[in-house]
Amino acid sequence: MFSPLSRRQFLGRAAAAAAVLGAAGRARAADDSDLQAIQAEIEKQHDEAVHRLQDWIRQPSIAAENRGMSEGCDHMMRLLRDAGFGQVTKAPTDGHPGVFATLDAGAARTFGIYFMYDVKQADPAEWSSPPFDAALVDKPGLGKVLIGRGAVNQKGPEATWLAALHAFRAAGRKLPVNLVFVAEGEEEIGSPHFPQVVRRPEVLAALRKCSGVYMPMPMQALDGTVTINLGAKGVVELELVASGERWHRGPKQDLHSSNEARVDSPAWHLVQALATLVGPDGHTPAIEGYADKARPLTADEKALIREAASRQSEELAKRQMGVEHWVHDVGWLESLELLAGRPTVNIEGLVGGYTGPGGKTILPHRAVAKLDLRLVPDMTAAGALAALKAHLAKHGFGDIEVNMTGGYDPTSTPAGSSLIQAQAAVYRRHTLDPVFWPRLAGSWPGYVFTGEPLKLPAGHFGLGHGSGAHAPDEYYVMESANPKIQGIDGAVRSQVEYLYELAVTG
Repeated sequence: MFSPLSRRQFLGRAAAAAAVLGAAGRARAADDSDLQAIQAEIEKQHDEAVHRLQDWIRQPSIAAENRGMSEGCDHMMRLLRDAGFGQVTKAPTDGHPGVFATLDAGAARTFGIYFMYDVKQADPAEWSSPPFDAALVDKPGLGKVLIGRGAVNQKGPEATWLAALHAFRAAGRKLPVNLVFVAEGEEEIGSPHFPQVVRRPEVLAALRKCSGVYMPMPMQALDGTVTINLGAKGVVELELVASGERWHRGPKQDLHSSNEARVDSPAWHLVQALATLVGPDGHTPAIEGYADKARPLTADEKALIREAASRQSEELAKRQMGVEHWVHDVGWLESLELLAGRPTVNIEGLVGGYTGPGGKTILPHRAVAKLDLRLVPDMTAAGALAALKAHLAKHGFGDIEVNMTGGYDPTSTPAGSSLIQAQAAVYRRHTLDPVFWPRLAGSWPGYVFTGEPLKLPAGHFGLGHGSGAHAPDEYYVMESANPKIQGIDGAVRSQVEYLYELAVTG
């Protein structure tokens, strides 16, 4: 069981580790006075850290709607300057801009930090509290949480990391590592232009000096367990559009539905095309060539999953997700193997014609499906898109428009890298034995760091808890009433400890 640390426990554990690791003299480790001063500032700045996050969430930045993006980028740049970054520059792209910043602490080692400043869309009618009010509410069993779009994905953990930098500055302590910061405003639409940020000569040169790149993230489940991801699936986000204009069948504008007796339906055409993308079970991908290069789970990866299955609760997972059965009624272990190892073809949304109150008896001239494809190692976004287009053409649906809106390849990081080993060291110091997981079933554009030309380890780190990403009532725990998980102060502490650990691990 993990309970929130007292100041004495925090200082004792971190100082003991610093004494051992610092003995080798490889880099600057913390001493007791450092940690005492930083810990005091974390506690003193609690309200300031919460308010900083609230202000950030109250500035909507939704790439999919082109809403508040310029303001959102400027807001994040101000946050970086306030946290101590001297060099903060906007990085233009063919879409929304990225941000590049550096902080030279005169340290022996340098690490990269990845942020996103965009968030998903939100329908206020679905929320118990307006999604951009950033309200603090008491949540039974959890304590005081902040509800808002971006609370956990990703402004909450990012604001927590910034709070760690504020604590260093207020305590008059230098950071133990140098920092190279890169951010984008299009993660939630598949990062279509993020490579343009990373490949800028000055950004690439700075990242080449890094020993790894990480993204702050609250990794604690409700039972307190923490997970270390050794990669992530890739993704392709796209839409399929069936229309009478392009098909040259069906109407070129909506017709009275009585004409369905004699006129083809673009909506049914789209539904029939979608049905060919999966097998008869409505689940297994059936796109020819799509998964031909998909790498099966290795023996080592299966061993990690078996260990995870033995330590994580199936009942808790189902309850949090609101599901009663896994696909095909498979068992817990097999469900986890599918989660880590199976490519997917998912319908995000499907719309055509009239969807308002009552009926409107029309034959729609156009129907659209939003899809995402999740990719495992050795698959590529380009290969998946090509396979989908070839499949549709082969099955008589070559007229359907395929519009890729974003996407990227899978990413993997070795468990033995200093980035990952430092994570494990911090967690274990808190008596938490981390669950190593082959790859995040979701996606992030870590491939730009782990692939050519950088080939850096990349991952996620942080204590704390939140949930509801992409869903109504997204939340992040500010003050924990659950002895197994940390609130924001504990999450800030974990980021402080990780920075010190990165300085001496490797």
